[in-house]
Amino acid sequence: MSFLAIDVGNTRLKWALYTSPQPGAAVMAHGAVFLETIDQLAETEWKNLPAPSSMLGCVVAGDGIKRRVEEQLEIWDIDPRWAVSSAHAAGITNGYEHPARLGADRWVAMIGAWHHVCARGAARPVLVVMVGTAVTVDAVDETGRFLGGLILPGFGVMQAALEMGTAGLKVPTGEVVDFPTNTSDALMSGGVNAMAGAVERMYRKLRARTGQEPVLLMSGGASPKLAPVTDLKFETVDRLIFDGLLAMQSHRLAL
Repeated sequence: MSFLAIDVGNTRLKWALYTSPQPGAAVMAHGAVFLETIDQLAETEWKNLPAPSSMLGCVVAGDGIKRRVEEQLEIWDIDPRWAVSSAHAAGITNGYEHPARLGADRWVAMIGAWHHVCARGAARPVLVVMVGTAVTVDAVDETGRFLGGLILPGFGVMQAALEMGTAGLKVPTGEVVDFPTNTSDALMSGGVNAMAGAVERMYRKLRARTGQEPVLLMSGGASPKLAPVTDLKFETVDRLIFDGLLAMQSHRLAL
């Protein structure tokens, strides 16, 4: 009953093969490739893998990329399935104005975060921060209801916008410091602090809404840049989307 989870972002495809489709299952193999190289997966990273019994993926890169991944999956006799946002899934209620329009990656990450918190004890509100090409800050209350969230430009997008819109500025290679004394450090520190401020404001709003201290979970390839800046207690969870896919598949099989 092995299970293949696939997370297709804007720049990379990450995958993990689990022993079974349930939260906490052991990882048999995993990897990551840039989207430019996904047409070789069947002949490279997946060539010697045992055939999974099922798969579920999360894709934000578009239908063209999804079709290319499905072509690589043809080496196995499995039906490709892709997560979509819905009104309810795996114990979570979607409070978005139009639930189907919520990004699948945000939805799956929230499901993973909710199950991550509940696995350790009593349910608590959770703030889910995904730091990638974009930064998302999503609030889930103690009942598992998604209340709403923020979308901010990520580091690269923010730096590129400044470079294009401001004469004489180049994409910086600066450091994050408390009191920048050069332009590169000022730009980098400004971007990071803007993101940290958004996280901290949403944290306070969620705490006021629920009357409880939320759990703050961070994930995504660029989260190490943001983590040192916030004064809040947080936990970094690298595989929130994989955790969400496991929970969704387990819930589906239990129905």
